[in-house]
Amino acid sequence: MNLSGKVAIVTGASSGIGEAAAIKLAANGAKVALLDIKEENAEKVKTAIEDGGGEAMIVECDVSDAERMQNSYGKVISKWGKIDIVFANAGINGKWTPIEDLTPEDWDQTINTNLRSTFLSVKYAIPYMKNKGGSIIITSSINGNRTYRGFGRSAYSTSKIGQVGFGKMAALELAGYKIRVNMICPGAIETNIGSNTFTEEENIKKVEIPIEFPEGEQPLEKKAGSPQQVADLVYFLASDASSHITGTEIYIDGAESLL
Repeated sequence: MNLSGKVAIVTGASSGIGEAAAIKLAANGAKVALLDIKEENAEKVKTAIEDGGGEAMIVECDVSDAERMQNSYGKVISKWGKIDIVFANAGINGKWTPIEDLTPEDWDQTINTNLRSTFLSVKYAIPYMKNKGGSIIITSSINGNRTYRGFGRSAYSTSKIGQVGFGKMAALELAGYKIRVNMICPGAIETNIGSNTFTEEENIKKVEIPIEFPEGEQPLEKKAGSPQQVADLVYFLASDASSHITGTEIYIDGAESLL
C-alpha cells in the first residue's frame, strides 16, 4: 500500500476528513496538492505534512468554478508532472430547512459546492490520468443513500445521492483507462462541517417526524467516527490494495445507517 512516487489531489483539504486524508496519504509516500477556497486555511496541513517528511503544495481554488479547477490541475501538473489520485472531498451541509422554505439560491449553493465540484474534480483529472490509470475517491454520505431521517436536508441529500450515481457512471466510463472511481459514505464524523450548516430549527419542526434511536446512534462504538478512521479508508482506496474495486459505495458509519 506504499504510495511513493504518487501524486494526489485533495479538495477541501484544510480540515476534517480532507486534512486527515491528506496527512495520511503524504505519510505513506504521496505528494499531495491541497485544494481549498483560501490558501491560509491549508497552511497548517501543509506544515504538518512537511514536518512529517512529506511534500505538499497549496492551490487556492473555488471547487465549483470550472476555470479555476482546470487551472488548479494545471498547476499540479506544472509542479509534479502527473496526477495519480484524486480525493473529491470538498462540500458543505448548506441550508437545512423544509423544501417550502428553501430558496432556489440556497439549493444552488449546496448542489454546486457538492455535486458540480465532484463533476469538475473528475472531469479535469481524466486527461492526466487516462494514460496510466489511477484512483478517484468521492466523499458522499449515508444521507440520501441509506438514511432519509435528516429532515430539512433535501438539497444536501440530493447532492450526496447524486455523487454516488455520478461516481458509478464515471467508474464504468473510465474503466478502460484503468481509472477506478469509488464513493465513501460516512455517517457522523467529528469535523467542523457544522460551521457551514445553517439549520432553521423552527421551520424544520413543521415537517419533522419524531424518531427515537438507541443511545449513541452508532452501534459499533457509541460515538461519532473520527476523520482519521475515514482517512484509513481513503488510503486503502488510493492504494493498489484496492486495485479490483471500482464503482462501489462504501459505508463508514459504525452501523448508524442500519438503525
